Amino acid sequence: MPPIIFRKGLDMKAAVAGQLAEAYHSRIVDDLRSVGYVRTQGRLTIHLAREFGFCYGVERAVDYAYQTRKKFPDSRVFLTGEIIHNPHVNNQLRAQGIRFLTDPGEDRTTLGRDDVVILPAFGVSVDDMVRLDRQGCTLVDTTCGSVLTVWKNVKRYAQDGFTSIIHGKLHHEETRATASQASLFPDGHYLVVLHKGEAAEVCHYIVHGGDRGAFLERFGSAASPGFDPDRHLRRLGCANQTTMLMTESLEIGDMFRAAMEARHGTSAMGDVFRSFDTICSATQERQDAVIALLDEAPLDLMVVIGGYNSSNTCNLAKICAERYPTFHIAEADCLVSATEVRQRRIGAPSTAAVAETVARDWLPAHGPLVIGLTAGASTPNNVVGQVVARLEALAGS
Repeated sequence: MPPIIFRKGLDMKAAVAGQLAEAYHSRIVDDLRSVGYVRTQGRLTIHLAREFGFCYGVERAVDYAYQTRKKFPDSRVFLTGEIIHNPHVNNQLRAQGIRFLTDPGEDRTTLGRDDVVILPAFGVSVDDMVRLDRQGCTLVDTTCGSVLTVWKNVKRYAQDGFTSIIHGKLHHEETRATASQASLFPDGHYLVVLHKGEAAEVCHYIVHGGDRGAFLERFGSAASPGFDPDRHLRRLGCANQTTMLMTESLEIGDMFRAAMEARHGTSAMGDVFRSFDTICSATQERQDAVIALLDEAPLDLMVVIGGYNSSNTCNLAKICAERYPTFHIAEADCLVSATEVRQRRIGAPSTAAVAETVARDWLPAHGPLVIGLTAGASTPNNVVGQVVARLEALAGS
């Protein structure tokens, strides 16, 4: 008997609405929106970006997780890993009795027909899906629609004999799941590039050739099994992890387009190169909104709220840091005092193990103070509201 898969809801939305509101709603955030996203208390003025926090895909995934717990009260309920990259939300789900297969002591091999497994917003790899299918678990699929759009492109590339060049973070759950889609086809291949520097190295090989062994030593771990740069860089399709920096993804696409034109000529491009803009609209909206905020009014500093392994939050912090002193914090408790803040260093690798650093004398002690504020797409409103309240308390202390 094949597993039951829920993809379009579990008919329990009304039953968990109050629970979700209690866990994640913020009156402070509602008030900020109602007064034009600007709030002044004493010497402190906070400017909140007009697009921030939970996107539709994240909100849907969290909603489905709560519905799942409600619908299957007597079953073991698991997540394959973090549902989103926000520690507050993931800990709330653990408190609901939802177990994480990535937590110490959990054993995937014990899963069976009586168990329920939630697939996170990032999706899961083809191999993981096959394994869960064989084990017969009931599956609740919260994979974001934007991620599914990228998968369709990658599968189409592989089906037509194109190698997918994926701008993303190799060990990120979404990138691993996206890359695995190419394996559905006999000659499906992929290559993951992290940034423009890596893209430039690959483009140089496309145009000029090079040492095949050295290329595989450099990029082998980021390439599909059996990848041969002399064969599999002849026809390319560009895709990306949906939460990457939009401007960089577009620039990387242009780099590969130029390299393929240099190698094959303009007239052949329709046969050898494809590119689609697969940045998530919510990611783009949050990046556009924070750029607008930076242009809107002079600020003393920026605070960016979100999980330290959240790609879209790290990119928001990177944008802000180009203009103002910027502090990427996970929650309000990171604002230890007016002289000390725990933060993720801008530009540090976005992995779950990234260490916090401590910045001192971060908050100007005297005079008017203007702070810009934004939050990644996996940050709930209650955390944003707690940060606003903490900033106001520290500025007045």
